[in-house]
Amino acid sequence: MATKIRLQRGGRKGYAVYRIVAADVRAPRDGRFIEKIGMYNPNTNPATVELNFERALYWVEVGAQPTDTVRNILSREGVYLMKHLRGGVKKGAFDEAAAQAKFDAWKQAKEKGLEAVREGEAKAKKEAAAKSLAAEKQVNEAIAKKVADKKAAAVAAAEAEAAPAEEAPAEA
Repeated sequence: MATKIRLQRGGRKGYAVYRIVAADVRAPRDGRFIEKIGMYNPNTNPATVELNFERALYWVEVGAQPTDTVRNILSREGVYLMKHLRGGVKKGAFDEAAAQAKFDAWKQAKEKGLEAVREGEAKAKKEAAAKSLAAEKQVNEAIAKKVADKKAAAVAAAEAEAAPAEEAPAEA
């Protein structure tokens, strides 16, 4: 039986959420599957992936062929790196502890990179909010100046009307 690791669509219209499943090649996309090994939500930034790492590694090692998107997801999560490291252990290039140490180092570097991206996005969001607040303050100041000018003009006009009225009784 040929097995494929693929995405199975879920969620509502315009907001797709996918299950990562191991399925028979002949089964339809949203049809019958052998095992659910994770979830993929492309709507978040960065995309959210919940993966049963051990089961995904098992299916890749027994020869299940992932689709292109799933291959990219598994690669980003380190499944293919771990498969590669286990191959090195089987060949005797290094032991299991060294393989795990290499994988942990890669995972920490990846987490640092993701944290940097999140911080950058938060900083950009904060700067955009500050910029829009400054623009709003400028607009409010311009409106306040116009209102003050209008009031000053109204007061001046009222004084100008009051001055000739005061002069007329004084002349009489």
